[in-house]
Amino acid sequence: MYYLVVSFNHKKCDFFHRERLAFKDNDAKRAILNRLVSFDFIHEVFIVSTCNRVEFVLATRDNFAAYHAVIGILAQTSKVDFNELVAMAQRFDDEDAIAHIFSVVSSLDSLVVGESQITGQVKEAFKFSYDNSTAGKKLNRIISYAIKCAAQVRNETKISQNPISIASVAVSQASLILGDNMAGMTGVVVGVGEMGKLAAKHLLRIGCDVVLLGRDMQKVKALADELGENVKIDEFNQLKKYINRYRLVFCATSAPYPIITRDMIESKDLNRLWFDMAIPRDIDEMEFYNLTIYRIDDLRDIADKNHALRQEQALQASEIVNRYRDDFYRWLRALSVEPVIKGMRLNVYESIDKELQRAIKKGFVPREYEANVRKMAMQMFNHFLHQPTHRLRKSSREKDSLCPIEAITAMFNIDTSDIDAGQYKSDHHKKGYSL
Repeated sequence: MYYLVVSFNHKKCDFFHRERLAFKDNDAKRAILNRLVSFDFIHEVFIVSTCNRVEFVLATRDNFAAYHAVIGILAQTSKVDFNELVAMAQRFDDEDAIAHIFSVVSSLDSLVVGESQITGQVKEAFKFSYDNSTAGKKLNRIISYAIKCAAQVRNETKISQNPISIASVAVSQASLILGDNMAGMTGVVVGVGEMGKLAAKHLLRIGCDVVLLGRDMQKVKALADELGENVKIDEFNQLKKYINRYRLVFCATSAPYPIITRDMIESKDLNRLWFDMAIPRDIDEMEFYNLTIYRIDDLRDIADKNHALRQEQALQASEIVNRYRDDFYRWLRALSVEPVIKGMRLNVYESIDKELQRAIKKGFVPREYEANVRKMAMQMFNHFLHQPTHRLRKSSREKDSLCPIEAITAMFNIDTSDIDAGQYKSDHHKKGYSL
């Protein structure tokens, strides 16, 4: 078995293409997951889809075939040319894939290094696929170690102190433009998910009032109650009124199409400053002399400054990621070899029993000697298997041992699919989803 990550992220894939690759809803995501696991060379897969990345995390029998399956299906569904996708994709195999996932979950690969949202987003991405029966034990192993790694990064470094998100970068940019004039202004926040909540919190922190708009008024009211004073709420269908009344607008919805369009804009002497924090975009492409729109990729400069300030912590965090990657593979190799050794011995014991019963039936061995003959045969085979199993365990500690172990598994026709991985893993490997 191999691990593969196919990533389209903010480093190589621009906003326009990330928008085209984004899934319009869970049904679209579910359809691709089902298509991928229908290939016999793909065991499991889950998809991480955020404003900064669309990533496929796979356990496969053939990484080459799986990579081309991902690109081919994406080309069909997104209508982006196959060769364009290849040029924008980052491919990570096996140990590089593990290191990449650990870095993503630890927020070292984020547009804003140290932001805290991504850990939960990856966990939810796995859970979605697990509930869809397209991910299971093979990928849960990675999630478990990745969460442990992220916790260690937070504990040993200061990279997540005063955590910064895209929402906080947007508010910071507004503050940089408006200066002291921003205190006392009203910010319209559209969407009450995590991003909208963070934007509202940062606006309140610097002295702004907030108007919350959303489709689910129960959620809107609950968030307003949580945020406290200086927060007003209204229904989503009042959006046009508010974008023509207030200068500051922060959008972060999951709508598959723009919710603010050119025809909604009234001609007023109002210098508007809008921040679109969603993919696909919430604000349609438009130009007005008194309108400035910042999208996710427009916030890169501030994010880069934040990244520069955290380079020392990021280097330290990368060392932790590498340590956890090596630890994961040591555990994975041990997990792979022990069921194989057990399977070899079970095969031997079945052969002893079969041949002994045949010998008794034909009169070669008296029935009363059965126990002694069985004991002797087992001792002979245990002696015979001692050196091979010793060498197999020793080789499992080597970097390239997984392929030989799989070869032996196939050679002896050993089925390890029903083996309980829990009996082989250490106590430190407890987090993640229980399967």
